[in-house]
Amino acid sequence: MEKRQATLFEEPAADANKNLLPFDGIVNYHGMIFCRAEADHFLNALSEDIFWEHDEVMMFGKKIITKRKVAWYGNEPFNYTYSHVKKTALPWTPILQAIKDKIEEASGETYNSCLLNLYHSGEEGMGWHTDNEKELKKEGAIASISFGAPRKFCFKHKQKEEKVDLLLDHGSLLVMKGSTQSHWLHRLPPSKKINSLRINLTFRTIIG
Repeated sequence: MEKRQATLFEEPAADANKNLLPFDGIVNYHGMIFCRAEADHFLNALSEDIFWEHDEVMMFGKKIITKRKVAWYGNEPFNYTYSHVKKTALPWTPILQAIKDKIEEASGETYNSCLLNLYHSGEEGMGWHTDNEKELKKEGAIASISFGAPRKFCFKHKQKEEKVDLLLDHGSLLVMKGSTQSHWLHRLPPSKKINSLRINLTFRTIIG
């Protein structure tokens, strides 16, 4: 069967009601929900005010320290475990609360936690994965807001050949919901052409 791939680059038409996935899930791209000045402000504030730590992942029984930095915040000191490493949420900062309020208004969803990733350059990325840890609300919405360098973001169906690629711009919002995490993988591929910082926040809902 011939592989089909939808590719969106260079200022994709932002239609929050359009589903970018052909089936088995829902992904809505809202485009830039912050103006350039607001996005610049949040990028600078997040880089300075967040308690960043190098991420730790377990690979083949060994603990690996990544160049990428992460942080975990929430309504409560939620525990969240991925790659066999447990994190405990810190309380919201005023900056994170302001971003959360805007995202909830734009997406029509509510969230109680946020995982933040700081990529120093395009050489740092994220491999294929799903956000389906047992602590997360099943089929709950995950809102991804991007600040800094525009980066390519990719989806790949777990069983079929379909792929969807798009460019996440500075200050833009992407929302994944429904059965997306059950049927699709996503990743942030590395790029040697990008030399500037990107900070990504994924707002989500922890249960139990």
